[in-house]
Formats: sequence, structure tokens, C-alpha cells
Amino acid sequence: MRVYASQLLLSLTWTCFAHGQFKTDLLLENILRSDTSSVLQKMMGNPEKYRIQIIYTQIDRDASNRPSFKNYYFHVNRDFYFYPASTVKLPLAMLSLEKLNRMDMRGVNKFTRMVFDSSYSGQLALLKDSTSETGYPFIAQFIRKAFIISDNDAYNRMYEFVGQEALNRRLFALGYPDMRIVRQFMPLNETENRHTNAIRFLDDQGKLLYMQPPAFNRDSFRFFPEAKLGTGYLNAHDSLIQGPMDFTRHNRIPLEDLQQLLQSAVFPLSVPESKRFHLTTDDYSFLYRYLSQYISETPFPKYDTVKFVDSYVKFFFLDTGRRMPDHVRVFNKVGWAYGFLTDVSYIVDFRNRIEFMITATVYTNEDGILNDNTYEYESMALPFLYRVGQDIYQYDLHRQRKYKPDLQKFHLVYEHRDPADKRPAIKDVDN
Repeated sequence: MRVYASQLLLSLTWTCFAHGQFKTDLLLENILRSDTSSVLQKMMGNPEKYRIQIIYTQIDRDASNRPSFKNYYFHVNRDFYFYPASTVKLPLAMLSLEKLNRMDMRGVNKFTRMVFDSSYSGQLALLKDSTSETGYPFIAQFIRKAFIISDNDAYNRMYEFVGQEALNRRLFALGYPDMRIVRQFMPLNETENRHTNAIRFLDDQGKLLYMQPPAFNRDSFRFFPEAKLGTGYLNAHDSLIQGPMDFTRHNRIPLEDLQQLLQSAVFPLSVPESKRFHLTTDDYSFLYRYLSQYISETPFPKYDTVKFVDSYVKFFFLDTGRRMPDHVRVFNKVGWAYGFLTDVSYIVDFRNRIEFMITATVYTNEDGILNDNTYEYESMALPFLYRVGQDIYQYDLHRQRKYKPDLQKFHLVYEHRDPADKRPAIKDVDN
């Protein structure tokens, strides 16, 4: 067991910069700085350049197994922009399930067949989905694909179902005024992103159950604070533009809000009622399964397990061996784009009966050019997040708890692949 200097110095340190205040706890800083790995030491030595933000959430249970949460921070600042990438799929999944519940339409649920029409410029129709067990698209399949391998089209379809206006109004009402989701992962302009498709729900015989008309968001947004990154970027025509790339009008989720979103998904009773999504017990069970199920366990879609290993979207456990420990499950959502890698995770070790959360983001872009697909993911960002994950895991493993948690709730029954299934595995995914 490591000895961490100043473990009892839990006072918060604040560092003030032009763009706001950073929160750093000595406990978390000492855990991370005790790691002598070269990549971690290099990047920890320059958190501004690598835009590092980390939250370690300790979870303690009382005698009745009720959890309590305490966050420790390293270099966290609500105004310090990071591109959230695919982490936006987490709130969209919950908002999609919530919308279905609020619709309360007979025969319409997360497994109901859907048809997406093309109602405006840039939109794409969707009639079938060869990756699903029915051959048709439906909300549950979008969530599976968004969580299991971070499929982009699945996110776009949930965005289209919820609608830009409704999703942002709901996030504001839930107490996330600084969160903004305004873009699909498609080459659309701002006006096109405000428009969303007409959608039909059909029964098993193809009969119309419900028709959702196309929608347009007339709300205005507060695009603040300004966020500009890099020294140059490639535009849509692959021309190099000198000067920083402007992310001010892109999607935005402060890291603390991302941590709260996952906590509200996994432990809904731990957040104020005003921040809880309107979900059923079955919805939560569905989220738990696909936040934690492995690619090799998933028959629909059937992804190639050679290319997409089980730790593919588990950054805090993605080392060179690419294997997940048998006694650990990670309930999480990751994102990667424009040099940013982000992971929000609830981690359970059933053998040792521990649980904790890690939420972290890091940026690696040594040439300073955005949108050129030249980022140091493999050589720097992934090794960094792996070391962060393992350092915190080892600390929490040896941390004293008054009561060991009862983790039976998270002992889930997962799917499995039929060895006789001869369907070709999916090797190419837009994620």
C-alpha cells in the first residue's frame, strides 16, 4: 500500500486564472503526483496545456447501505472548456427514455419500431436498422449502440427524437444551466441543427401508432464563456485556417455536471428530486446493463471483438493488455474528439467490495492544429487516463470504510453471444 503524504490535508486549494477559478484538493493531487510514470508526471506538470480536469468521488455507505458522496478535485473549473464529444449521449439516452414515459402512448415504448423521415435540409431518413434483432430502429437499440461502442448515428437519432428545444429546456429545468447540447454529429449548420425530423412509431404489422411532427427550436442560447483552442484548424474543405478554432457555439458540459448526470443515473435518490429524470425502475435497469455490458457480451449489434475489445470504451482500464478484471464492472460513458478524451465512470469491485467514481478529461494536440486527426491519443491521453484510473483505484481499494457496501443491485445478468451465430461482425463504426 502506498503512503500518501498529507492524506489528512483535505482543505481545498484555489488557483485563479484569467478564465476563472480552479479547484484542487490536496488529497487527489497527492494520489496522482505519487505516480512516477513519465506520461503522468509530464502532463500533471502542465495541466493548463493538457486541459486536465479530474473528479474523484468517494462513496460511503451507512448501516442501512445508503450511499453518501464526497468529491475531490484536481484542476476543475466550470469555465475551462473541454469538448464533451460522445459524453453528450448519456443525457440524450436519459432524456429519450423520459420523453417516452411522458408521452404515455399505448404501444409506444423503447422497443417500438420507428421511422425517421427527412423533413429539412441535411436530414437523413431511416427506415431499417440491420444491427437490431428486429431489423428496425428503436430507442433501446440507439441506447445500446451509444453506450456499448459510442455510435454517432444513435446519438443523432435520439437528438432528433427529443428535439433541440425540448432537450435544452429540460436540462435547464433539471438544474444544468451551463449545459448546452446544440449539435448533432453530422455536417449541419446551426439552422439545420435547430430542425429535427418527423418520426413515426409503428406496430409489428407496420400500422401507425404515433406521428411526431418535425420540430424547430426558436429559443435563443447564451453562448458564453468564449472557448477558442489551438493555433490553427482544418475547415470543411481541408484548408488550413490560421488562428484558434472557435468552440463557443459547440456542445458544452462542465465536468461537475457530467459527474452529476452519471450519479443521477446510477443513484437517482442521491440527487435532489429536482435533478432526477422521470424514469421507471425498468429504465434504470436498462441503463445499468448497457452502461456496463461488454462488447463481447452483446449480440445486437454484433461488433468485431478483435478490433473492439471489452475495454475499448473503458479508458480507466484500457491498458496494453486490453482485458477487464473479472471482478470489476465499470458503468460509464466516454467521449473522444478534437484531441480530448473524457470518461465519466462509476466503478465497482465485487471481490473487494468497493465502489467509487472518476470523471476526467484531458487534451493532447502537440501540433496545435484542430480537425487534422493528428492527436496523441494512444501515446499520451489513453496512458494518462489509465494511470489516473489505476492510481485512484488502488487508493480507494485500501481506503478504510466503516461499512462495506452491499453491491447486489449491480450484480446484473448480461446478454451473451450464441457461438452458432454466423452473422458477420461489424468492423467499421462511426464513433
